[in-house]
Amino acid sequence: MGTVNILRNLLLPILALGCLPAAAAHAANAADAECLVPSKPGGAMDLTCKLARKALQDAAGGPPLKLSYLPGGVGAVAWHTLVSQRRGEPNTLVAFSGGSVLNLARGKFGKASVDDVRWVAAFAADYGMIAVPANSPYRTLGELLKAMRREPKRVLIGMSGTIGSQDWMKMALLARQAGLDPRKMRFVALEGGGEQFIAMEAGYVQAISGDVSEALLNPGKVRVLAVLSEHRLPGVLANVPTAREQGYDAVWPVIRGVYMGADVPEKDYRRWVAAFAGMETQPEFERMRTQAGLYPFALTGDALTRYVKQAVANYDRQAEQFNLTRPH
Repeated sequence: MGTVNILRNLLLPILALGCLPAAAAHAANAADAECLVPSKPGGAMDLTCKLARKALQDAAGGPPLKLSYLPGGVGAVAWHTLVSQRRGEPNTLVAFSGGSVLNLARGKFGKASVDDVRWVAAFAADYGMIAVPANSPYRTLGELLKAMRREPKRVLIGMSGTIGSQDWMKMALLARQAGLDPRKMRFVALEGGGEQFIAMEAGYVQAISGDVSEALLNPGKVRVLAVLSEHRLPGVLANVPTAREQGYDAVWPVIRGVYMGADVPEKDYRRWVAAFAGMETQPEFERMRTQAGLYPFALTGDALTRYVKQAVANYDRQAEQFNLTRPH
């Protein structure tokens, strides 16, 4: 996978931020601006907030977007903290992904609704992937799935969340096509991508179901067996085949963005929407997004809210395929 150090690149000074629109600079100047990461450090949620922080940072050296970590419940702790205690804070953002939306749709956040928060911006896309340690005997997706079918108790999969989570759904789609009952998969429920890679490096799990950007944060330590995209991805993973190329019809895009509290004043909400909309048009942001192993995707404000509501409906239909019932 090469020796590209994505974390190092993300932490390089951003010299071209002076070209960002005034709305972005104004948003970044808020002394109490904060991005809540709903996982432990090191995963894709962490990366989402870091990307937003770097892109919105004040070129004149003003206060950056502060990062705070609220792991727990694969996003549930951060969600409920914002909704119950911080729903009116005008400068507090929370990172989310397509997996967050899936958890919301499946009732993992309790009696929560899309309308409990205000959806600010989705500014990048990621893709699902299946990976093993760099020294693993499994060199293709087919070999891994064959081993899971032949000796399911010997292949332990690391994933964020439990049955019905995004990582579980990705692996379930593949397992079912390989003739394996998804409910017989052996897996360990972990808290975010950082924990997954730590567990795999320590030998606690033999493979992980995660996201491409997380694999790029661990160069040289993993072998990506398949990317769940429609076509091969450019860059470091250009030689990794898609699941479709290997005979498994599974495509899983993952959007990445931020939301904020439902009681945030309209003017503050629109200020942040404008900041991210302007940010996404800048060449410097495109460079940072590429360095982070992410791909173009841009929706803000009302358009993003409509997208999330449709995604919830789509996830519900997918869950029905695996007879997953929503908690009441």
